[in-house]
Amino acid sequence: MNKRALLEVIALDARDAVAAAEGGADRLELVTDIAADGLTPSLATFREVRAAVPLPVRVMLRASDGFSAGTPADLRALTETARALRDAGADEFVFGFLDETGGPDLRALDALLAVLADPAPAPARWTFHRAIDRAASRESLRKHLADRPGLDTYLTAGSPAGVTDGLPTLLAEAALTHTAEPGYEPVLMVGGGLHLTHLPDLLAAGITAFHIGGAARPQGWEGPVAASAVGEWRGVLGA
Repeated sequence: MNKRALLEVIALDARDAVAAAEGGADRLELVTDIAADGLTPSLATFREVRAAVPLPVRVMLRASDGFSAGTPADLRALTETARALRDAGADEFVFGFLDETGGPDLRALDALLAVLADPAPAPARWTFHRAIDRAASRESLRKHLADRPGLDTYLTAGSPAGVTDGLPTLLAEAALTHTAEPGYEPVLMVGGGLHLTHLPDLLAAGITAFHIGGAARPQGWEGPVAASAVGEWRGVLGA
């Protein structure tokens, strides 16, 4: 590899964050409630993690299971939470919502982006998460979001069922990230049922960003992140 691959690890708390850092993670995705596939953590947890490790921390903005932003009241509450996190020093986020047609919910996304643009002039950087795997059209979604400020990453398995089923899609999209195709400029980060056995094909395609959750927890999702498990991935991806 010509470029060090980025390894992002899901963390639930400061203990997870410290173990991930010790294992060689490059970045954290901070969430709560793994049973709901990751929801917004508390402000206190963000502060504890931020104080515990020097790694970049991407904070999940998601109030409930699924990929809907909910009611207008739900969205207002989420934007208030985003503002509180931003005021506390959070400058990287993870979110993504779909509307009833399966397209990107631009109303919800733009409401959050209006908050995350402060303080100017640099908007917060953010990942559009695996909602893309449930979109009616991945290509259309990318093109609709091409000009949204701060969007620098798509987290995707290529399929709702995970990386094994989504591998052909991931390889096709990896090829497009090397072109000038609108909407394919953000980093393609692979996660969602990702296993070490997937890495040779993904690395050969030029993919350089990977996201793990359960793979970092030898005791299962209810157990903590283990530095040794993260270190195994770091070793395969290169130091």
